[in-house]
Amino acid sequence: MSERLEQLHQHLDRVLGQRIKSAVIARNEITIVVDSAVYAEVAILLRDDPSLSFEQLIDLCGVDYKDYADGAWSGPRFAVVSHLLSIKYNLRLRLRVFAPNDDYPLLASMTPIWNSANWFEREAFDLFGILFDGHDDLRRILTDYGFIGHPFRKDFPISGTVEMRYDPELKRVVYQPVSIEPREVTPRVIREEQYGGLN
Repeated sequence: MSERLEQLHQHLDRVLGQRIKSAVIARNEITIVVDSAVYAEVAILLRDDPSLSFEQLIDLCGVDYKDYADGAWSGPRFAVVSHLLSIKYNLRLRLRVFAPNDDYPLLASMTPIWNSANWFEREAFDLFGILFDGHDDLRRILTDYGFIGHPFRKDFPISGTVEMRYDPELKRVVYQPVSIEPREVTPRVIREEQYGGLN
C-alpha cells in the first residue's frame, strides 16, 4: 500500500471511527462500507473534514446482490456505491451502503450534500427501484413513464409481454401484446473455406 493510501486510511479511521463497518484496499483504492443509519452523516464528514475534503461525487450507482457469488451471498440485496474525489488531495474513495429492507430499499439522498447525485439517484431508482429519502425530484429517467418494474433487478424478466409502437390513426403511442415468438438464440460458428490456412 502506498504512503498516501496509508495516510488516507488513518484519516478515515480518525474521522469516522466506528461508523466504518469495513474498509478494503484493492486496486490502489479504498472502499469503505457504512451503515444506512449513518450514511448522510458520513457523507458530510467526508466532504467537510479538512483532512479528507471529498468535495466531488463523481458517480453513484445501484447494485443488486441477488444470486451474487452463485447464491452464497447472505447479506442485504440492494446497495448504493458512490465514487468520491478529493481534488485537494487528488485521492479517490469508494463508499458503499446497503439498504436495510430488500422489499422497500430506502436510503438517504446525497443531493443535499453533493448536487451531482441528482441524476445518478434517479437512475438507481429507475433501474433498481432504490428509493432516496430527501430527493426532491425522484422520477424515472431512462424508461417510459408507464413502465412497470425495474429492468436492472436480477429477477426482472428478460422478455416482456407488451411492446409499444406509434399508431398513426390514433396519433399516439400504444401498447400491444408482443408480436414475436420467444426463442432461444444459439450462436453458430461459420468459417470460410480454407480458414486459417494458405490457398
